[in-house]
Amino acid sequence: MLVPTPVGDARITLYPAVGAPKALLALGHGAGGGVEARDLQALAAALPARGITVALVEQPWRVAGKRIGPAPKTLDQAWLPVMAELAGQGLPLLVGGRSAGARVACRTAGQVGAAGVVALAFPLHPPGRPDKSRAEELLGTGCPTLVVQAGQDTFGTPEEFPELPAGHLLVAVPYGSHGFAVPKRAPLGQDEALELITTAVGDWAAGFRAAGL
Repeated sequence: MLVPTPVGDARITLYPAVGAPKALLALGHGAGGGVEARDLQALAAALPARGITVALVEQPWRVAGKRIGPAPKTLDQAWLPVMAELAGQGLPLLVGGRSAGARVACRTAGQVGAAGVVALAFPLHPPGRPDKSRAEELLGTGCPTLVVQAGQDTFGTPEEFPELPAGHLLVAVPYGSHGFAVPKRAPLGQDEALELITTAVGDWAAGFRAAGL
């Protein structure tokens, strides 16, 4: 489904919940790839069985076939009308994404009325530049936020994150890279790493509903 935005058409691919949906999770992609990312695809495959509709959102620059993403402000401009479209389905709206997509979700959570945020591989800082922290975006979502971060992420390991406020939860994925790729010799296999991610997000969303948030 294409959604017009001020900067071009975005695309939504829906993975409907099995049975009566309990929530809708919208996920955006990173700056270096699209919705084919392993973590996004794993969530789209696993969460519908847990009553969560997943919407994978492609930014207009990807829909147009461009290779380089635009500035953060432009990404936010495209995200807002897509979230307005999804909010019309009448389900609790959880927003998120991986890397740059996580930043967009964090920055706009309040504007779109999100009930919660899922930040996958949040780029806490550029590689090798811990002085250029983006923690303020993550800490300022204003709603419950789940961070899923790989142990070897060059954009920020779990140990580098500041103390998170109440309502924020950090889940570590050992051995993984920024793309949650796990080395073949690691004690944790690739399928196990992806299951860790899908279980963490699914459990968080279930607890989220139980708490009435």
